[in-house]
Amino acid sequence: MIPSREEMYRALEERHGKELQKKLSGAAVAVCGLGGLGSNIAVSLARAGVGELLLIDFDTVDISNLNRQQYFPEQLGLPKTEALSETLRKIAPYCNIRSAQVKLNEENAPELLADVPFICEAFDRADQKEMLVGCILEKMPEKYLVAASGMAGIGSANTIRTRRITDRFYICGDGESDSAAGLGLVSARVMVCAAHQANMIIRLIAGEFTA
Repeated sequence: MIPSREEMYRALEERHGKELQKKLSGAAVAVCGLGGLGSNIAVSLARAGVGELLLIDFDTVDISNLNRQQYFPEQLGLPKTEALSETLRKIAPYCNIRSAQVKLNEENAPELLADVPFICEAFDRADQKEMLVGCILEKMPEKYLVAASGMAGIGSANTIRTRRITDRFYICGDGESDSAAGLGLVSARVMVCAAHQANMIIRLIAGEFTA
């Protein structure tokens, strides 16, 4: 039996306090890229009681994703937006989940992200990361952006950290490791970086701006 909206909210309120939960429930966050970073970020934010999530990705679930991303074997072949939305609705049935199965670019990003104040960059490819960061800093400077750089391999998790680059731009990761240069992406370390991103978003929603 699924708890009522009131029961779910009350349970979150008991954990987070009334003031913080009110802010979380009223917040909207976009997760751009639903791979190892984005799928884990979205799960963390849904569990925290964020009221609205916008999920953006153009890809489908592949067997190579299952080692680190929040998908299941029975979801192979599904659009990631569809598969993750399905999972998140089981976790947080009253979260308003929107999705766009599209590849973000400089032309469509301003329209797709227009009504979302908090944005997570969670792409795999460096050129996509650079595109989104550049687009937001130049065209949407009023938004908060939490991006990622460096989470490959099995190096110490303690080297992954959150840095404040400008007033509204943060980067999480070790800033060095690259999956193309050695051992690839491993679930535990990717999840550490994703947790940094989700935690920074929660802090921003709460009005905490230090990294």
